[in-house]
Amino acid sequence: MSILRKDYVLDRFVVVPVADTSRVGDEIEKNQCPYCPGNEAMTEPALIALVAKDGMLQRLSDSDENCVDGWCVRVFQSSHPAVSTVSVSEFSDKPHYSEPAYGYHQVVVASPSHNQSLSQISIDQWANVLLVVQDRVRWLYSQKSVTYVSIFVNCGAGAGGAILHPHLNMMTFSAIPPTIEMEAEAYHRYMNDHGTCSACQILGVESSGPRQILATDSFLAFSPWAPTYPYEFWIYPKRHSTAFSKITQKEIGDLALMMRATLGGMSKALDNVSFNLVFHLSPEKKNSRQIHWHIEVYPQLSTWSGLERGFGVYVNEVTPEKSAELLGSACRKELAGLVGIT
Repeated sequence: MSILRKDYVLDRFVVVPVADTSRVGDEIEKNQCPYCPGNEAMTEPALIALVAKDGMLQRLSDSDENCVDGWCVRVFQSSHPAVSTVSVSEFSDKPHYSEPAYGYHQVVVASPSHNQSLSQISIDQWANVLLVVQDRVRWLYSQKSVTYVSIFVNCGAGAGGAILHPHLNMMTFSAIPPTIEMEAEAYHRYMNDHGTCSACQILGVESSGPRQILATDSFLAFSPWAPTYPYEFWIYPKRHSTAFSKITQKEIGDLALMMRATLGGMSKALDNVSFNLVFHLSPEKKNSRQIHWHIEVYPQLSTWSGLERGFGVYVNEVTPEKSAELLGSACRKELAGLVGIT
């Protein structure tokens, strides 16, 4: 169990464990990978075990006696959660304000294959993963005290990944995270001032421009004008959409193609670089501050200096135009190969 400690002055919370632990977040891999088939007893019981059989998908779950075999996607509560639904009385007031880190922390294992990274799993498998994630988002938002659902990937040691097996994390919070709050407020101001969505304006500018990386029927990937990380890129739905939980099955399939092509292209262009991937979603519970949902990918190629860490001023040695040129070429080649496969 953890608590949220608030900064003395800033609206910034930090998750701090109540007791010392070896790791908060991803499970630690030692002699065996707990995410591999056959090791299901090493994790919490599966909430969803997606089984593909005879062209059909079955949503099953583990029982007290048996674990589901033959799964292609598996979801369970993290064994070392950063947040928890276990109730504790850990409140304190200023200047040492803290509150319980209440929430759900679930792991989505994206493939039964340990050595198949997120940049290598098939388009169909990516579609299965996204369908399960969408299902979990809907369920989590229906739960009490869930204000925001975060979805993120730590892939590789350089990105904080403790397990190589391809997986995603889903974590809920009882308050909107500061970055999302700031982004939603900026969207709201722009909408009030200009009568349109700022992201839709951005898509119009970046489409077919020097920072475009890849475009599919429903999504656009591009290097942002002012990237924080070298070779950072964003994936946006082309149509105005504030809820990932409501996108169609056709859009899920198109996003699966985009994810496979961009991550595969990035992996080849940047030599299997460690990366973080995050979904920026709108809060879905009666909140007027909505954002055009999207995905951001941060390759981890450099270490921040005191300027970034201490002042929030970022230095990027790669222009987004050069980034888009390199990634775009690699991703288009990856897409061409994938279309040939499918």
